[in-house]
Amino acid sequence: MQLGKQAGLKLSDAPLRNVFGDALLDLAKSNPKVVVLDGDLGNSTKAEYVRNEFPERFFNIGIAESNLVGVGAGLAGAGFYPFIVSFSSFLLCNAYDQIRLAVAMSEIDATIIGSHGGITLGKDGPTQMGIEDLALMGGLPTFTIIVPSDPATMHAAVKAAPDIKGPVFIRSSRVPMPFIYPMEDTPFEVGKANVVREGTDLTIIGCGMMVSAGLDAAAVLAEEGIEARVLDLHTIRPMDIGAIAAAASETGAIVCAEEHLLQGGMGSNVARVVAEENPVPMRFVGLKDVYVESGDPWDLLKKYNLTADDIVAAGREVVKAKKAA
Repeated sequence: MQLGKQAGLKLSDAPLRNVFGDALLDLAKSNPKVVVLDGDLGNSTKAEYVRNEFPERFFNIGIAESNLVGVGAGLAGAGFYPFIVSFSSFLLCNAYDQIRLAVAMSEIDATIIGSHGGITLGKDGPTQMGIEDLALMGGLPTFTIIVPSDPATMHAAVKAAPDIKGPVFIRSSRVPMPFIYPMEDTPFEVGKANVVREGTDLTIIGCGMMVSAGLDAAAVLAEEGIEARVLDLHTIRPMDIGAIAAAASETGAIVCAEEHLLQGGMGSNVARVVAEENPVPMRFVGLKDVYVESGDPWDLLKKYNLTADDIVAAGREVVKAKKAA
């Protein structure tokens, strides 16, 4: 399975976590206030790229996520801009209280990087899969939440983070993703979704890798005479209510796709907006109340119905529902 193949997208040579490492190093070179806090996983998250060049601005706190967050908050109070980096599952599940009190309630300027989000870390297993991270971050009102969909938006998100007032969460991934946008001219604005494909019959709203899957699905649906708009909702909060409302009113049907639990994820938040603005038929592609076993990432996506084919099936259903309404 090659993500983005049906849509004609070029797959990145590097996993998104490596792209994050490059983006963080670029930012550290241009901003001397950037410091990196690591939970002894720098070789996996690729935060080690900064350690290799700026060891004096890299702090390995060890496997102690609560302390990791506390030290990061302290450095923010001392005038630095911290990137607090570990796996989503470890940070959000082990240090949630510290994130809530020391970062969210204090509204400090800092970025938390949740690496290895979703199920595509594959063989590392369910204990390390961040499948509830967006729901947990959604419970912290002051956080800006960003889920980059390709290498270009990862670079743009990391670069933008220090200019965002208050705390930021950026989700990263272990797998390579296709290029949706050009690196040199990336349309990225916090809180503003990108329409990456026009269509009038339904809208596919995705975040992260599911944007590329949505473009693949749209290419298949087009062969059946169904034209799907594809919306990259890279910012989960603040959410682009205008773009969602326009999708509902202009296409009359919506499919949400995410590599996350359906409970509390992107789709549930989109559904709230649609219910308030312009109710239309909706379908949801995501994890259904299940912990995933270890396995090949692409086999897991297929088993748990997180592929372009699943988005296609949901698209057919929602268009049928729209016509029946």
